Amino acid sequence: MSAETTPTAPARDETPFAFSEASLEEARRILAKYPEGRARSGILPLLDLAQRQHGWVSQSVVEAVAEMTGAPPIRVWEVATFYTMYNKAPIGRAHVEICTNLPCWLRGSDEIMRAARDVFGVGFGETSADGAATVSSAECLGACVNAPMVQIGDDYYEDLDYDSAVALFTAIKEGRPVKAGSQIDRQCSAPQGTPTSLTTDPTTDEGGRWIAPESPAASSGTA
Repeated sequence: MSAETTPTAPARDETPFAFSEASLEEARRILAKYPEGRARSGILPLLDLAQRQHGWVSQSVVEAVAEMTGAPPIRVWEVATFYTMYNKAPIGRAHVEICTNLPCWLRGSDEIMRAARDVFGVGFGETSADGAATVSSAECLGACVNAPMVQIGDDYYEDLDYDSAVALFTAIKEGRPVKAGSQIDRQCSAPQGTPTSLTTDPTTDEGGRWIAPESPAASSGTA
């Protein structure tokens, strides 16, 4: 969740927004999923689609989505301001959202913020002078077991510390490829390091061939 103050009205942009042909085709596909008269149900995905094309939700984005869904522009703006996934102002090429909720904070999110400040030269709610990144504070992103972590675009970058965060942010600043996921090569959300339990298959002789007493295999002699 962004730490920025929510504006009371959508900002105007210098270049009015219009869906591209590809986005317009996708918007029509989205709206076709809803029953007749229920096009307003498509406000959320259409705002997301517009933001992916335009980068942020401006007044012309609100008006375009309102026109396609048959909703008053104020209703579209109410949706955009309720959900923090929508950017209400222009952002940098990368949107770096640093989780600062309790598990990430306990695991060192302050150091991740320090790394962002050292690399991009900005704090929360600010965009770097070169336009490389906008840095935001986020509330729980749901990857607590791999804390601390950041979200950049659609991807999570987990198990960070100051040094790995500096390396990640520097690569983003310089436009180099980055690897999403755990930065210590953790397998998904498994414990760090090698397994310490369930190291053998319990259905094999080596694993003890454990079979539940109520299983048909227990009385059939096939165990």
